[in-house]
Amino acid sequence: MVFRLVCLLLALPLLSLAGELTRDDLNRRFPPPLHVGEKLQEVPAWPITSELSPDSGPLGYVFESVDLAPIPGFEGTPFNLLISVDTKGDFLDVEVLRQHEPVFLSGLGPQPLNAFVTQYKGHNLKQEITVASLYGNNRGDIGGNRVVLDGVSKATASIRIVNQTVLTAALAVARARLGFAAVGDRGPAARVKTDFYQPKSFTQLLADGDIVHRRWTNREVEALFAGTEGAGLDETGLRAPEEEFVDVYVAYASAPTIGRALLGEAGYIAMLNRLDRGQHAYWVATAGRHSLVTENFVRGTTPQRLAVGQDSAPLELRDVDLEPIAPAGAPAFNAILVLKAPPLAGMDPSRPVTISLDVSREKGLIAPIITHRALSFDYQAPSRYFDIPPRPLPEWLQAWRGRIPDLLLISCALTLLSAVLARPRWMTMQPRRQKIFRLGFLTFTLVYVGWHAQGQLSIVQITGAVKSLATGQGLASFLYDPVSLLLIVFTLATFVIWGRGTFCGWLCPFGAMQEFIALMARRLGLKKYRQLPPRLDRLLDRGRYVLLALLVITAAIAPALSERLVEVEPFKTSITVGFDRSWPFVAYAVALLLLSALYYKFFCRYLCPLGAAIALGGRLRRIPWLVRRAECGRPCQSCRYRCHYDAITKAGAIDYDKCFQCLDCVGIYHDAGRCAPLLLKARKGRTVLLKPVE
Repeated sequence: MVFRLVCLLLALPLLSLAGELTRDDLNRRFPPPLHVGEKLQEVPAWPITSELSPDSGPLGYVFESVDLAPIPGFEGTPFNLLISVDTKGDFLDVEVLRQHEPVFLSGLGPQPLNAFVTQYKGHNLKQEITVASLYGNNRGDIGGNRVVLDGVSKATASIRIVNQTVLTAALAVARARLGFAAVGDRGPAARVKTDFYQPKSFTQLLADGDIVHRRWTNREVEALFAGTEGAGLDETGLRAPEEEFVDVYVAYASAPTIGRALLGEAGYIAMLNRLDRGQHAYWVATAGRHSLVTENFVRGTTPQRLAVGQDSAPLELRDVDLEPIAPAGAPAFNAILVLKAPPLAGMDPSRPVTISLDVSREKGLIAPIITHRALSFDYQAPSRYFDIPPRPLPEWLQAWRGRIPDLLLISCALTLLSAVLARPRWMTMQPRRQKIFRLGFLTFTLVYVGWHAQGQLSIVQITGAVKSLATGQGLASFLYDPVSLLLIVFTLATFVIWGRGTFCGWLCPFGAMQEFIALMARRLGLKKYRQLPPRLDRLLDRGRYVLLALLVITAAIAPALSERLVEVEPFKTSITVGFDRSWPFVAYAVALLLLSALYYKFFCRYLCPLGAAIALGGRLRRIPWLVRRAECGRPCQSCRYRCHYDAITKAGAIDYDKCFQCLDCVGIYHDAGRCAPLLLKARKGRTVLLKPVE
C-alpha cells in the first residue's frame, strides 16, 4: 500500500502535463456555426468545421500546447496554452489555460502574459516569429517575413519559453495536418533567384546537375520483389534482365534557367501563371517500360505512382495541366508532367526532396495479392539558383545575444570581485577604501544586477529544476535566462574556493538591500540587536534547512503546494517587480526589511531557503582562506565582536556556514592600528604566531 502511494505521488507531476479541456469545453469556445469534431488520433488536436460548409472539411484546428510541447517554464512547470490555427497556418487565437510562473502568478499578475499571447492572432506559421525585449529589442531588424512581438519586461525568460511553446506546438499540428515541413527546425526557406538566367540545352542541364535521373534495370527491380508474392511475375524482365525498366528524370522547374530550357518561354510563363505565390514546381519525366502515370490518370491530379517528400513530411504534388514537349536532345519519354507543391507545404526548394515511383505486381485473378515496391532517390536543385537566408539562432541563443552588454558588464564585475577576494589585503588595509568598494559593489548588485538585469537568484530555480527533472524535461529552460545562469555557474565555482559567502555577501540583491537598510537604521540612531535569544537563534537557523527540504520534496510530489511555499522569499516582491504587487506581499517584504534594521540581515540568517542551499554547497570549500592568528579567541575577541554576522566563534575560528565574506576581519587582521595582537606586539614587543583556523 505504501509503495503504491509513493508511486502515485511521484506520478502526479507527469499526470499534470496532460491536456485539461474536453470537446464540450471547446464547443463552448467555438459556438455555432462552428463545430469542434472528435480529437484526432495521429496528433492531439480537434478539427474545427462550419455548419455553413459541411462538405468543405476542417477550417482549422485547436489544441493544447502541453500535449505537444511541454517545455518547462522558468519555474519548472510547462505552460498550457490553447492554440487555434486555420488551414493556411494563420493563428486564430492563443489563450493561456494554465501557467505557474512566479512573475505572472502574483508578481506582475497574469494580465501581461494574457496580453502578450493575443499578439499571435493573424500571424502565420510560415513567418519568422520572435520576441523583442528590454535588453535585446530588435524591432529594427524586421524584414518581409519577420515578426517581432512585444515582450514583457521583468519576464524575458518566461516570455521566450512561451514563444517557443506556441511555435513548437503549432508546427507539430501543421506538419501533421497542413502539410508543413519542419520549418522551425531549419530556418526560413530559400527563395528562387527570379532574375538569374543562363541559356542551356537539355544535355547541359544533365551535365550541370540541374536535371537528375535514376535508371533501374529489370534485374534491379526483380531483386526488390525477391522473397515476396510478386517475385518472378515479370516475364519480360526475366527474359532481358539487363534492359531498362524505367529511367526517371527530375528537375526544379521554377528556376528560370531550368524552366525555360525544359518548357520554352511560353510554357514557362504559362506555368508561372498557374502557381500561387510561394508555390514550387517540378518537372518529372520517365522513359522505359514503366511510366510515371497510369492509363486512367486524370490531368490536374496527383499521379498515383508518384510520392514526393522532404524531411520525412509528404508533399502532395499535383499536375499543373500543361502539355510539355520533350526538349531537343532528350530521350524518348513515355510521360512528362509539371507538378506543383502545395502553397503552404513549408518546403525548402534548395534542400533535397525524395522521389519515389511505385511499382506493383498482382498474383491471382479472383482475389489477387498485390505487392508494392518503391523506386526512390533524392533530388536537390543546385544552390546557385537560390538566395538562401541564414539559419536563425535558437530562441535561447537569441536571449543570450540580446543580453551581451549585461553579460559583459556583470562578467567584468565578477572578475573584479574574484580578484579582490583572491588578494583582499590591498582593498581592506584602509577601512575607507574597503567601505567604498563594498558599498559601491552592493549598489551595483541591487540596482544593476537586481532591478535592471533581473539577476536575483531564487529558490524557485532549485524547485523549478526539481520539477523539470521529475517530469523528465531536463534543464534546458535555464538557457533562456543567461544572466541568472551566469551567476549560478559563478556561484557554484565559488563554493570550492571561498564557500557560501560570495553570493550571499556580494551578489544577492535582496541581501544588499538589507545591508543598506541596516546602514540607514544606524544613521537614524536605531538600536541594533546583535542576535536573537540563543534558543530561538538555533531554532530558526536549523529551520532554514527544514524549509529547504520541504520545498524540494513538494516540488517533486506536490508542485501546487510548492508554488505557494516559495512565497517565503520576498525576492519577487522587492526585486523582480520592485514592490509593484498586492499589499500582503509588500507588507511581508517591508516587515523583513524592518527586521533587518534591528537584526543584521535577518532574512538571510534565519529564513532564506536559498541561503540554506548555498550554505550546504559552501561545504565544498577546500581552502581556509581567512587566515587567523594564534591569539584569535585566545584571548582576543576583537574580530568576533565586530562581525555583524556572528560568524566568528569564541575560539576565534571562522564559521564559514555563517560567513558573508564582508572582509572586515581581513582588514583588521592586516591593520596594525586595529588588530589587538599587532597592537600588543607594537607596545610590548611580543612575537605573534600565525596559524590557519577552520
